[in-house]
Amino acid sequence: MDDKVNIPVILIVEDDQGLQRQLCWHFDQYEIIAVDNRQDAVAAVKEYRPAIVLQDLGLPPDPNGVSEGMRCIEEILNTTPNCKILVMTGRAEQENALQAISLGAHDFFHKPINTETLDLIIERSLRLHQLEEQNRQRENQTSGGILGLITSDPKMLEICKVIEKLAPTEVTCTLLGESGVGKEVLAKALHKHSPRKNNRFMAINCASIPENLIESELFGYEKGAFSGAAKRTAGKIETANKGTLFLDEIGDMPLSLQAKLLRFLQERVIERVGGTDEIEIDTRVICATNKDLKAMSSLGTFREDLYYRICEMEIEIPPLRERTGDKALLAKYFLQKHSEANNLNLKGFTSDALLAIEKYEWPGNVRELENRLKTAAIMCSNKYLGVSELGLLDDGQENDLSISLKDTRKQAESTAITRALSIADNVSAAAKLLGVSRPTLYDLMKKYGITQEQSS
Repeated sequence: MDDKVNIPVILIVEDDQGLQRQLCWHFDQYEIIAVDNRQDAVAAVKEYRPAIVLQDLGLPPDPNGVSEGMRCIEEILNTTPNCKILVMTGRAEQENALQAISLGAHDFFHKPINTETLDLIIERSLRLHQLEEQNRQRENQTSGGILGLITSDPKMLEICKVIEKLAPTEVTCTLLGESGVGKEVLAKALHKHSPRKNNRFMAINCASIPENLIESELFGYEKGAFSGAAKRTAGKIETANKGTLFLDEIGDMPLSLQAKLLRFLQERVIERVGGTDEIEIDTRVICATNKDLKAMSSLGTFREDLYYRICEMEIEIPPLRERTGDKALLAKYFLQKHSEANNLNLKGFTSDALLAIEKYEWPGNVRELENRLKTAAIMCSNKYLGVSELGLLDDGQENDLSISLKDTRKQAESTAITRALSIADNVSAAAKLLGVSRPTLYDLMKKYGITQEQSS
């Protein structure tokens, strides 16, 4: 396979030979395939798998009608549903253009062709196709085998490998990261991949419970231990016996309670509030925080001995803004999830919406993304979710979604090569993974200044 594998293929379906030549000349930076009828168009799609199809609706044997063009759209999408069909129409054919969109065409533009407008449509359609292809290629390995985790980012995939190694052990680990990055998802993954998976996963948020109640919530209490204690009640630790206890926001645990928690972690026994009996507990403990526990222990706001006890292993989770490819991947997952949950008929995103999702920083991380997608999906009255429903541009984001196809292609190639080299054992295996020859991969590595050492 030669270097053309990296150049997008555009199929032109147009029976006007003059316009066909004009389009071929204008788009000479791409690999162009030109045909003038439905049968040849479908055959070309099967052979070349184009990213974009520029198609006239008036095709022989019905050049003055649209029946053949509509049939062409249906057959192309049945063959390659991921390609983006851009329909060419006259200005008086709005109804036909909308019918083409309903059949699955991506967009339309009017004749006579304004090349600047067409260039913009092509660039955005290619960018969308590129994002979708990247996500599709990653879907089979998006979680690295970890239950409940949707990701394609190299750092997150490495974390998945760590989770798989830690899950069968009794190591007390602490998950570090900003609010909303998915610490509880990873904690549940540790539980679900462990021998304790058939027992309880008990979570408690140390920041959400008042200081005067958190001790009884954790350790339970005896009848009459305090006003309102009408009966003996087991705490979260006792309830998690034989299972997993997840202490979220451990950095907010009061100092007065940290000593009692440390004793439990060391001796694996507890006493209920108001009680004297020691109760043996067998539970795996996982902690999480968005605070710097080491700095807090130096300042005396978190016990140093407890810090070392709960941080036998620290796992730092990157924020969403630093995860390659995860924004669009998670957005599609959440859109499908909430569309199904609310019986909505949403087919996906507009190209502008996906670009806006990629550009936005997501300070609230995955939690913000899901909340915004859930609301937008419910409020959307179209089949495709747009920028207006997401409300991203109103949050101070620049209203400039233009992209450089050349820069995007370079970035995508460089990222794909680095990822393949990190996954594969050698250059030959990486080349096979990328679908290129070994000499081509060496040329690309030289082009982007990538070495095997950088990728390992």
